[in-house]
Amino acid sequence: MEIFQVVSLGLVASLLFIVLKDQKASLAFLLILVTGIIIFLTIVPKIAEVFALIENIGQKANVNGIYIETILKIIGIAYIADFGAHLTRDAGLNSVAAKIELAGKVFILVLAVPILTAVIETILGFLPV
Repeated sequence: MEIFQVVSLGLVASLLFIVLKDQKASLAFLLILVTGIIIFLTIVPKIAEVFALIENIGQKANVNGIYIETILKIIGIAYIADFGAHLTRDAGLNSVAAKIELAGKVFILVLAVPILTAVIETILGFLPV
């Protein structure tokens, strides 16, 4: 299973980080950065499979494609912002990590506005005038 490979890579990188952090801190951080990117690239195909499945289900349910696409973008932004925030925290830059998380939340809010508007309009359509 791929999870064992990912966990093994993470454990090896963690052990190397512990050994290198006192002697060559910049190389140790580079190791963690590269490890994170490799793990991220490993899971991207799995995420793509899930996204394709969700799009397929949305088409079968006759859900407007723009809504499915927006929801998938929101999920992607959440994962990418979380990944970036964790990497910057690993570098000891908590304030930058907080800004990345804030930016992710703002981008999600911007994408969610049309969906919220459609939901409110649908609810208002059910109410008698």
